[in-house]
Amino acid sequence: MREFWIIFKQAFTSKAKAKSFIITTLIMMVAIFLLANISKIIDTVQDMTGGEEEEVLHVVDTSGVLIDPLRAQLETEESGIVVKATEESEQELTDKVTSEDIDSFLTLSVDEQGTIHANYTTMSMMDFSLPGRIQDALQSIQTEMKANELSLSGAQVQTLFTPIQFEQQNISPSAKSEEELNTARVLVYVLMFVIYFSVIMYSSMIAMDVANEKSSRVMEILISSVSPVKHMFAKVLGVGSLGILQIIIYGITGFIAFKTSATEIPGGFSDFFSLKDVSPSTLVYAAVFFVLGFFLYATLAALLGSLVSRTEDVQQMIMPMTLLIVAAFIIAATGLGNPEIGYLKYASYFPFFTPLVMFLRVGLLDLPMWEPLLSIAIMLATIFILGWFGARVYRGGVLMYGPSRSLKDIKKAIQLGKE
Repeated sequence: MREFWIIFKQAFTSKAKAKSFIITTLIMMVAIFLLANISKIIDTVQDMTGGEEEEVLHVVDTSGVLIDPLRAQLETEESGIVVKATEESEQELTDKVTSEDIDSFLTLSVDEQGTIHANYTTMSMMDFSLPGRIQDALQSIQTEMKANELSLSGAQVQTLFTPIQFEQQNISPSAKSEEELNTARVLVYVLMFVIYFSVIMYSSMIAMDVANEKSSRVMEILISSVSPVKHMFAKVLGVGSLGILQIIIYGITGFIAFKTSATEIPGGFSDFFSLKDVSPSTLVYAAVFFVLGFFLYATLAALLGSLVSRTEDVQQMIMPMTLLIVAAFIIAATGLGNPEIGYLKYASYFPFFTPLVMFLRVGLLDLPMWEPLLSIAIMLATIFILGWFGARVYRGGVLMYGPSRSLKDIKKAIQLGKE
């Protein structure tokens, strides 16, 4: 076991001390703090750049009766829009918009039926907020005009918009409240990304590390003093432990960042990522499926990495593995809106899809205990089989040199390992 722990320590410390690992970790920690304080940053930038300045809206009111109500309505809503009447023609205003002398203008009129017609002109392709606020204000004015025309009081008008009392009752054993479902959906989506990117990044790291040792002929020295099987699992566990440590660092950083940036405003950014409505079992399953998913793909990556002699061939060799995790992510993502889709149930028992798909289901549904436990058992069996098979391939693969042609090299590696 001494050799095992030496390789384990070397795999862990060499990556942990690498400048790329340290810089990436620091950048991600800074990014997490920036994300947690994004609302404060936006407010600060707006204050510095004058983002809160009032917007001037040039209005051509051909009816002569709408501009004052519109101004009053926008002031009541505190929209930050200043209504400015103008006698210029539409063509003159259009020319000013084209030359960017003004941002936009509005033309108002009323037809014989008392219906308001508004034409908003702008050059901005992303101008959606301002016309939306103007439309809402004009709709309120239209409602008030129609109410006066029908001699309706304010109370009578309000009764026209009284919402119905609608309640939904779900007797399904897997049902959750809308609040619980929304919170769980956000958490599941975030953790799915964590699992997805971690598996791709750390698995590629293992495959690249093995291929790099082969290309530098270091492997020939290593296997003379330690068995290839010990070398393989020491690599997997060493890089895996480093990956888990990095995720824990990100988790602690995120917890501190969101706690220190929490505001009293309900429905704010902190509430969006709140864990108060998340079942503890969901967090436990997230950890379990992350660890199992990592070691499943890491073992496969070590197997594939042992087949190549040049680091340039690593990405091509692990492409099938990458496609598996991408397919798992796509399938899981399709179930965020409806986790009860039939094919998700079957996909959740396929070991290479289980870490994402089964986690999606346990996060959004109250499944019977046997379902996640069965998927965990299938994954453990798959890791054991893949480890046994991978050890046989690895034993011969580390001795293979020359250009890697395809996955057909697995057969050659097994035969070489027997010798």
